[in-house]
Amino acid sequence: MKIDREALLIKGIKQRFGPAILETTVERGEITHVVDKDSIFGVCSYLKNEPDLRMDFLVDVLGVDHYPERPRFEVVYHIRSLKNNLMLRLKTRLDETETIRSVTPIWRAANWAEREAYDMFGIVFDGHPDLRRIYMPEDWDGFPLRKDYPLRGYKDQYNPFGEDKK
Repeated sequence: MKIDREALLIKGIKQRFGPAILETTVERGEITHVVDKDSIFGVCSYLKNEPDLRMDFLVDVLGVDHYPERPRFEVVYHIRSLKNNLMLRLKTRLDETETIRSVTPIWRAANWAEREAYDMFGIVFDGHPDLRRIYMPEDWDGFPLRKDYPLRGYKDQYNPFGEDKK
């Protein structure tokens, strides 16, 4: 019996997680689920461990700043099943005062990608094993990929030509 994995990726996830799936789109054959931030860990765990899906490869975790909209941030997960040749995008939304659970216990590859989202956007991943800056110095003020970060940066010891902090 052949399993319709694409139907499982759409209808199966919606049925299993119900109201935690806030929105689903299929654009040019790419499936995207917008997931409630409190459910993202459970959805990711299910996708990796479900025998008919085996989403075993985390391609990327990235941040998006929608400033001045609320919620401000989106965390985007691109995941694949190498065995089943499936690809899926998950998105979750959170504000700058909120945190999200780390998926490093599910996919170890999330370690550096979550650190990058933290360093560039200030998105905090609860339970991350080593959440610290990855590109910027530890004493750097601000998060350079936020839309409200000045284009020339803030004036400090590293950047004497930046803008004064408000």
